[in-house]
Amino acid sequence: MIRLIGNMPPGTIGLEAVGKVTEDDYQNVLVPAVSAALERNDVRLMYILGEDFESYSAGALWADTKLVAGHREGWKKVAIVSDADWLENSIKAFGWLMPGEVKVFETDEVHDAKKWLAGLDDDD
Repeated sequence: MIRLIGNMPPGTIGLEAVGKVTEDDYQNVLVPAVSAALERNDVRLMYILGEDFESYSAGALWADTKLVAGHREGWKKVAIVSDADWLENSIKAFGWLMPGEVKVFETDEVHDAKKWLAGLDDDD
């Protein structure tokens, strides 16, 4: 499932994947959470894949592809938070396919991810 994360900087969205992520999670949680940001063409999303994350269903992967492809110009920054080495390596290899800037943070760097999304770091 996908759940919203509170306590995010203004103009940013926080989501966490828990267990198995389904297409319904995208339609009922992710799409409503990012719709206003997409209308502003300014999506700044932190996505946490925690230890208890299991997998995405095929429907969720398709929903993810449709959401990104239909609004490529709106995606400004995506912070992926995970300790999974395979994920960081995948982002390094294929991140150029994703719209906007994509950066991977370790799970103990959530505060840094929030600052980066909000443009409050020195590298922005």
